[in-house]
Amino acid sequence: QVQLVESGGGLVQAGGSLSLSCAASGRTYSSFGMGWFRQAPGKEREFVAGINWRGASTYYADSVKGRFTISRDNAKNTVYLQMNSLKPEDTAVYYCAASRDPRLRVRSSEYDYWGQGTQVTISS
Repeated sequence: QVQLVESGGGLVQAGGSLSLSCAASGRTYSSFGMGWFRQAPGKEREFVAGINWRGASTYYADSVKGRFTISRDNAKNTVYLQMNSLKPEDTAVYYCAASRDPRLRVRSSEYDYWGQGTQVTISS
């Protein structure tokens, strides 16, 4: 079993930055593919970024490419999402997810464990 706990959300102005963290419990964390998703009010959950088990491969949604960076530190059982140049349309609840597949995954159905989410609000 893996438990995920996100932190780092908050309220910032457009153009600002936030850094999200996701701490994972479980001895097999380092073998999991990890991802970040988000869900805005009235919208479906969408993929934001993914990373494979070694951190060698990353992939981003077009809407965040060039502004967000996903990374992981397996020694700390933590995955990060650095968000820069934030826009009001980035406002959402952000979820961390873990997949037993060590490869990079982009579909929510391919993830097995989810965090509780952290709110990110960007004011214009």
